[in-house]
Amino acid sequence: MTIDRVEHDAGAREKTISWQDPMPSAALARTMSGLRYLTGIAEGEIPPPPIAAHFGMRWVSVGDGDVVLASIPDESVYNPIGTVHGGVAATMLDSAVACAVHSTLGAGVGYTTVELKISYLRPILASSGEIRAHGWVVKSGSRVAFAEGDVRDAAGTVLATASSTCLILGA
Repeated sequence: MTIDRVEHDAGAREKTISWQDPMPSAALARTMSGLRYLTGIAEGEIPPPPIAAHFGMRWVSVGDGDVVLASIPDESVYNPIGTVHGGVAATMLDSAVACAVHSTLGAGVGYTTVELKISYLRPILASSGEIRAHGWVVKSGSRVAFAEGDVRDAAGTVLATASSTCLILGA
């Protein structure tokens, strides 16, 4: 089998990513309830975390135990087989379900994801347009919270699902 070489610079594209120092926002997060902090991000009062810049992720809505994020993936996040890398959906789902947990926490209380299970149901392409990750809390306790989520395209087709366990810190 002969493989034709592809020019590495043929059709080269560029993408610029800008973000703000995350530490002032992280410090602010410790002084506010999770709901107030995430609402501040959604309303543009607080800079989003740097990971949002990498995927063009924005907060669509924030409620008590319920968060929706959106992104329009492009080919800069394609994997070797020409689809959006599963890590994009995983990052969006981890963010949505963990932020849903965060929205239920008081000032000075943190969290960390200890388990995340993703099921990929359909491929995501640059032509898919905007995708939305929706995360919601299933059960919240004083030490552990459980959340679920999904990623859907603009037509409402489910592309991936997730379930997560978060450890509550400093409660």
